[in-house]
Amino acid sequence: MIIKGFEVGPIAANCYIIGCEETRDAAVIDPGADAPRIMQWLKKLNLNCKYIILTHGHIDHIGAVSGIYEQTGAQVLIHTKDADMLTNPNSNLSWMTGGEMKVKAADRLLEEGDKIQVGKLTIEVIHTPGHTQGGITLKVENNLLTGDTLFAGSIGRTDFPGGNYIQLIGMIKTKLMIFPPITSVFPGHGPMTTIGDEAKYNPFMRM
Repeated sequence: MIIKGFEVGPIAANCYIIGCEETRDAAVIDPGADAPRIMQWLKKLNLNCKYIILTHGHIDHIGAVSGIYEQTGAQVLIHTKDADMLTNPNSNLSWMTGGEMKVKAADRLLEEGDKIQVGKLTIEVIHTPGHTQGGITLKVENNLLTGDTLFAGSIGRTDFPGGNYIQLIGMIKTKLMIFPPITSVFPGHGPMTTIGDEAKYNPFMRM
């Protein structure tokens, strides 16, 4: 498996490329900005983008969706409960950046337990609402891509529309902390971590 992460946009959101080494098929996760740079990485890694998968619908995670789609034709995937955020500047918070942005609508709506086949890799959808109501975590092999659900030493904000602090804590504890301590966590912002480290050191896990 290939996994490449890098920061994009003014809020430094993490964009990830997940690729199958055998078939060279790939998914771009949370292309928040800078489509040309994302395309450069796909070319450098010799990967063909088949899917654009969004962990949630905030602008810093969706800003380059249309740009990537126009160059790859990749299907856009998002959870059902965040689907309207792709085309609604109020709910995707683009108005907070001084403009209004709409991106390509979803080709496929995701639900808990859905599986996305990327070459010979299987990505599993875990619905983890709380930051947004359609927030998801993606599991691929022994890795979790948590979006803005879980960070190293912190959790996602819950003061935006659709946020719910109690719900978010519950989702993390019941759906993410159940994985083995060595499970790698690739968050939507900041450095990677592990489930074991978050269980030990994340102050929100003691609440």
